[in-house]
Amino acid sequence: MNIDFDDPLKDLARRRTKGELPGIYSVCSAHPWVLEAAMRSALGGDGPLLIEATCNQVNQFGGYTGMTPKDFGNYVRSIATRVGFPLERLLLGGDHLGPNPWRHLPAVDAMKNACDLVASFIEAGFIKIHLDSSMSCIDDPVPLPDAVIAERAATLAKIAETTAPHDRLRYVIGTEVPTPGGSVEELSVSITDYKAAEQALKVHRDAFVSASIEQAWDRVTALVVQPGVEFGHEDVVDYESSKACTLCNLLQKHPGLIFEAHSTDYQKPQAYVELVRDGFAILKVGPALTYAMRQALFALEFIEQRTIPESDRSRLEETLKSIMVAHPEHWEHHYHGDALTIQRLMMHSYSDRIRYYWNIPEIAASVSKLVKNLEKIRIQETLLSDSLPRQYHRIREGLLECAPVPIILDKIIEALEPYERACEGDTRTDDIPNFSMFSK
Repeated sequence: MNIDFDDPLKDLARRRTKGELPGIYSVCSAHPWVLEAAMRSALGGDGPLLIEATCNQVNQFGGYTGMTPKDFGNYVRSIATRVGFPLERLLLGGDHLGPNPWRHLPAVDAMKNACDLVASFIEAGFIKIHLDSSMSCIDDPVPLPDAVIAERAATLAKIAETTAPHDRLRYVIGTEVPTPGGSVEELSVSITDYKAAEQALKVHRDAFVSASIEQAWDRVTALVVQPGVEFGHEDVVDYESSKACTLCNLLQKHPGLIFEAHSTDYQKPQAYVELVRDGFAILKVGPALTYAMRQALFALEFIEQRTIPESDRSRLEETLKSIMVAHPEHWEHHYHGDALTIQRLMMHSYSDRIRYYWNIPEIAASVSKLVKNLEKIRIQETLLSDSLPRQYHRIREGLLECAPVPIILDKIIEALEPYERACEGDTRTDDIPNFSMFSK
């Protein structure tokens, strides 16, 4: 793959003008196994690996991970060093950077925090900056007028320009539901209207000019739009290329631009090929990766229950349920229904609200005990074949070590493979896992 490593994001648009169809997927997770799996998988190629943190995960006050942008950058680079992933191929991005974490405050206070947020990301070496000021603060009208959204985005861009003006900085503008953290509403997807997308570009450019940072407009690389993909707790809205063709025509008028698509998790393999082909060259993935990790852990606990005496077991699922009931703040406003439905969603939702709980000490201890228990024994192939068929076959073929952590990493890589194939321009999907077959 011929990649301009000095400007890999802008290079996506440049190559499209030459008839190529490159893409890049963005790993939106802070879990060390997800990051390690992504790096180990990307080692087999020669392109960049994009890892992003949202404003809720990571911010100047710590976010829900407890990490500042500098902490997160050092954390990701430390994993890369341990794995042997070249640091020059690592790209860091900040997602939904704006006032969202402080929308309960007056706009003037929320925007002050948002300005500090953007500065902290750039000072920490993040080069892909998603400017998202679309959310209303406590004293704002709902919805927020386009001109106000653009004005605030330009304010944040000006902070970025004065913090670290350099040519590698790349901006993404625009937003689509859900906001970072996931939607609390029922699934309802409307493809971004062509005129609305065009208007978003115009008002943002006008705002950059008004803020005296017109030169920064050349660093706007992508526009976030809704291509017609989404996932809910137990359903997925599949991409239909024919319905997005009008929106995609916008890129013909703006050859230096690409689209960024959020919530692309759990799509069918062919959908990723079509999304990249149609111009959605940045594909965000997050919950699908921790979902795959959770699948592997539950499958390994299934094995543990059949090989380890009851008194020595990890009781991982039991511990998860107990902690999530005691601390429901990450799921109670999202999951609704009778008791049985709630119990199912807590453990088996595409939204994967479990991802907020893995670093809680009691749960981390259960995971550690599960891994240690299975490292002490020979994991039986018959049990693997029941719950982890791909890993079973790879172990039989000598391609995968029969140990818990390699199995977990391989399960995460399995979820990444459709993205990798599509972004590399590989249209073969017959041997890629089809998520429509899973968890139904």
